[in-house]
Amino acid sequence: MSTANPQPLWQPDPERIAQARITQFQAWAAEHHGAPAEGGYPALHRWSVDQLDTFWNALTEWFDVRFSAPATRVLGDRSMPGAQWFPGATLNYSEHALRAAADRPDEPALLYVDETHEPSPVTWSELRRQVGSLAAALRDLGVSPGDRVSGYLPNVPQAVVALLATAAVGAVWTSCAPDFGARSVLDRFQQVEPVVLFTVDGYRYGGKEHDRREIVAELRRELPTLRAVVHIPVLGTEAPEGALEWSALTAGDREPVFEQVPFDHPLWVLYSSGTTGLPKAIVQSQGGILVEHLKQLGLHCDLGPGDRFFWYTSTGWMMWNFLVSGLLTGTTIILYDGSPGYPDTGAQWRIAERTGATLYGTSAAYVMACRKAGVHPARDFDLSRVQCVATTGSPLPPDGFRWLHDEVRDDLWIASVSGGTDVCSCFAGAVPTLPVYTGELQAPGLGTDLRSWDPSGQPLIDEVGELVVTNPMPSMPIRFWNDPDGSRYHDSYFDTYPGVWRHGDWITVTSRGSVIIHGRSDSTLNRQGVRMGSADIYEVVERLPEIRESLVIGIEQPDGGYWMPLFVHLTPGAALDEALLKRIKQAIREQLSPRHVPDEIIEVPGVPHTLTGKRIEVPVKRLLQGTPMEKAVNPGSIDDLGLLGFYEELARKRA
Repeated sequence: MSTANPQPLWQPDPERIAQARITQFQAWAAEHHGAPAEGGYPALHRWSVDQLDTFWNALTEWFDVRFSAPATRVLGDRSMPGAQWFPGATLNYSEHALRAAADRPDEPALLYVDETHEPSPVTWSELRRQVGSLAAALRDLGVSPGDRVSGYLPNVPQAVVALLATAAVGAVWTSCAPDFGARSVLDRFQQVEPVVLFTVDGYRYGGKEHDRREIVAELRRELPTLRAVVHIPVLGTEAPEGALEWSALTAGDREPVFEQVPFDHPLWVLYSSGTTGLPKAIVQSQGGILVEHLKQLGLHCDLGPGDRFFWYTSTGWMMWNFLVSGLLTGTTIILYDGSPGYPDTGAQWRIAERTGATLYGTSAAYVMACRKAGVHPARDFDLSRVQCVATTGSPLPPDGFRWLHDEVRDDLWIASVSGGTDVCSCFAGAVPTLPVYTGELQAPGLGTDLRSWDPSGQPLIDEVGELVVTNPMPSMPIRFWNDPDGSRYHDSYFDTYPGVWRHGDWITVTSRGSVIIHGRSDSTLNRQGVRMGSADIYEVVERLPEIRESLVIGIEQPDGGYWMPLFVHLTPGAALDEALLKRIKQAIREQLSPRHVPDEIIEVPGVPHTLTGKRIEVPVKRLLQGTPMEKAVNPGSIDDLGLLGFYEELARKRA
């Protein structure tokens, strides 16, 4: 296990530690709120979870959160679910997101990049003007606080303007990416009944144009609550009949009016992947997201004015919402709309160079694809401004850490982070003042009492257990939509350990305080009573150049046996012959254990993913257990439904 790493891969130098905003926060909180002045991050973290109310109160002061009405206290009811944060307080998320316009009106708030890789800026004053005009237009359309406003949009500046205008009015934002098909979008939007739909005519991806006008027409037919549809002509087409023109709604010069809403007023609705049923419609609050993202971006990611923040994402993934929140810290955010690997695998590094990104966020899968493709970022691009490379989406394997260290810069802060759509944040990840150990997340976040528990609720150190959070976080859902008695929310996180959030990941909390993620616990492999995460197997198998991607499933058999197949998607030209089979088994046996060696290795035409790129283990497991396709999986949540036919057919043959 990687807890044996004796030496850090990277260590921040004393100057960097002194300059980090989290160091300055600790000194200030020690002076004003009794935080420990000594002991560095571990002491600050301990204080932040032991003195939860004091910590969050200090954070709102440090970031000068503007409450138009003060809170009666920091935390009312502390129970989970149902914790009440800053009761009595009122504020507005968008007001904070646009604050930098006052000091730096002519600097870029947004840098928009498409597949030409030429950045085009939107200044703070221009962003504020557009938000003001659009918010006024929404009010003219009768949109009021609590109404839902939806976007079927790529990662373009208009999407940011629409979100901020929606929040300024006190309405509730929700979005899907335009690569989602009509059924996937309707599974989400029909639950929340939007009154306005912002939509494009199509999008560009991989050098091709994708016309979405027919899908938009279907959305309009199937969303009877819509009062207005706003057309954004990405492909240059005319607005369809009855739709409003984006340019007309944003042409004015209106000062934004920010509706002051309660702290727990809904800000947006995010959706779970919905692989086995309707996606959960997760509601997060204006205040909860504001303070959680200020903490995460301003302290953990060390972002502020002068920084440029890039994360490869689409509007269908929580990382887009997280990226937009970079504005809260006065940071310039970089919006990239296009394929991550167009015109070549190194595309994202070129964007980092062209935009001067200081924090460069991507997926672990992209890092491993670059490694496999022989990309040399530092050799081919000027990445001197990049301070941190952060990854999420799945655990970054140790090889990914080493590759970034060798191929980007040896003095590189590598932040593997892990959280969830459920909290639109990270449970563990980046800390600018701590060392980085290969294969490990640096530490749990401030205010997050993250633990690894055994089935009876006992904490584990240096052993694999369930990821739990034992105190409330402000960005935890205020509720799920259409869950009037809260039972679906309760059953999603609180049914295993009453009053404690169980996330559904296997983790190890190490004796040095770092965190290792092993994959989802609901698709856990359990050989002879030894639990293991799928991520550990993927890391070893996908080092082999012939393996493009893999999927491992553990299935309890009716006779009490256990079948563990490994599915491999090969690179072009590779063959699953005896020699490769032997090398796969040998790699697993030597680098993990004989218990991890699969019962069968089966070549597949591809590995299915959710629309946000996570490989789907549980639905495949259900198919292999004989569950019919229509019950095992929600078709609208899968990137390539055709691939599932292979697994369904395999189950039929085995039966």
